Amino acid sequence: MTDRKAQLAANLAQVEERITSACAAAGRKREEVTLIVVTKTYPASDVRILHELGVRHVAENRDQDAAPKATACADLSLTWHFVGQLQTNKVRSVTSYADVVQSVDRIKLVTALSAAAVRAERELGCLIQVALDAESGERGERGGVAPDGIEELAAAVDAAEGLRLDGLMTVAPLAGPFAGRQRAAFDRLMEFATRLRTGHPAANMVSAGMSADLEDAVAAGATHVRVGTAVLGVRPGLG
Repeated sequence: MTDRKAQLAANLAQVEERITSACAAAGRKREEVTLIVVTKTYPASDVRILHELGVRHVAENRDQDAAPKATACADLSLTWHFVGQLQTNKVRSVTSYADVVQSVDRIKLVTALSAAAVRAERELGCLIQVALDAESGERGERGGVAPDGIEELAAAVDAAEGLRLDGLMTVAPLAGPFAGRQRAAFDRLMEFATRLRTGHPAANMVSAGMSADLEDAVAAGATHVRVGTAVLGVRPGLG
């Protein structure tokens, strides 16, 4: 086993232990939570090692990094998630490799994703990204739609050809009443997710929690957690 593989295996084991413990504490089954490893800034070689170690869901937030990496790993059985803010001029590229776009936050993006998915003859899963800080008017820079815009956007995704409404996503806000209160933020997201499912029963995916707060996300009921640093480490000079 190479040094890098051993390092990733050890990190994955620690994250797995955290998720398992969080599920047990919340009275949930381990299989209810899917780990998505966020591989941004890391090379395709790491993605290959992660696949060898059993990882099947990976995420990227920049198309210019993700596209060549996805191409280099096209032979692997992976589900690719795009989690970054997405400009419409990148939609065609993202649609060529992403299985799920977790950052849908405006109607214009829905229209562009639909057109690209139809052109590529693919079905693209979509999560509505919710900006929890928008309720207080203190919207940060992490993107997302205000909570009162969820239903309109969900209806647009649901009606769009080539798209599938999978659920909701959020990033714990840095501003507003939920700043520093991750559990409260994720509980709030679950309220919106429950409401969404009344009209869209299949939209049962809730993506929340990262390396620092995955336990809070699991406790709140998240179905997917997005973990980067805790698995891959911090790369010097890349922040």
